[in-house]
Amino acid sequence: MPPLATPATAAPPVKVSRAGRNLPAAIGSGVVLGVAIVGSLVLWKPAFMLIVVAAVIIAVWELGHAFATGDIRITREPVMAGGVVMVLAAYFFGAPALVTATAVTALVSMLWRLRGGVAGYVMDATASVFTLVYVPFLGGFVALLLAEDRGQLAIVTFILVTIASDIGGYVVGVMIGKHPMAPVISPKKSWEGFAGSAFSCVVVGWLTVDYLLDGDWWVGVLLGLTAVVMATLGDLCESVMKRDLGIKDMSQIIPGHGGLMDRLDSLLATAAPTWLLLHYLVFS
Repeated sequence: MPPLATPATAAPPVKVSRAGRNLPAAIGSGVVLGVAIVGSLVLWKPAFMLIVVAAVIIAVWELGHAFATGDIRITREPVMAGGVVMVLAAYFFGAPALVTATAVTALVSMLWRLRGGVAGYVMDATASVFTLVYVPFLGGFVALLLAEDRGQLAIVTFILVTIASDIGGYVVGVMIGKHPMAPVISPKKSWEGFAGSAFSCVVVGWLTVDYLLDGDWWVGVLLGLTAVVMATLGDLCESVMKRDLGIKDMSQIIPGHGGLMDRLDSLLATAAPTWLLLHYLVFS
């Protein structure tokens, strides 16, 4: 009688949180991204622009891939190339250059789509311009922040305040979240989590603006309140897009987080008001 086969050892289960994340992978990838960002800011200020440029290219690719699931074809080439020009123009030449580069890139994108014929033109051209505004135009405000005299500290403030919304909402939502904020759009987002986000953002905004940027404390509080609203809206808007397209994540490029756009949604939505507040109330 042949010996009984030894049963295969089952793989250890992946630790997934109540919010549906692979925590070890999420933490590990977050640390790697954090080290890259801090390293670029500390070693050489313009090096951070390489990260911004790479993020724009990847995010446009992700959106193009996601839209394709709904039979929408954006003009990736001009949007990617123009997006790089837009963020670099913002860093080196300021806000007027960002606006001009955006207008030119939008026109080029619409003209580029003519090569695909009449069918679906309005849908594809609209999606291309939407992508252009959503990613490189909003990302251009990150470049404007970096271009300030204390740009490195402004970027740190911007990132910490926005991340505070995510962390505060995640912790409080997982622990005591019971009342859904938008059950149809994002079932796991709760009002309790939003309160945790608001508290975290206000505290981090106050500390960073007061101690890092030597600004008035009330500006930090205002920044925190603005950040929690914009970050939440950015997250909800991306959730609507994914539900409309019938996808869970924009991609799987970041372990434990999904796509890059799944991490950038809050940052992109917060960038413009953060630059506005810091530029006129702290740096002027």
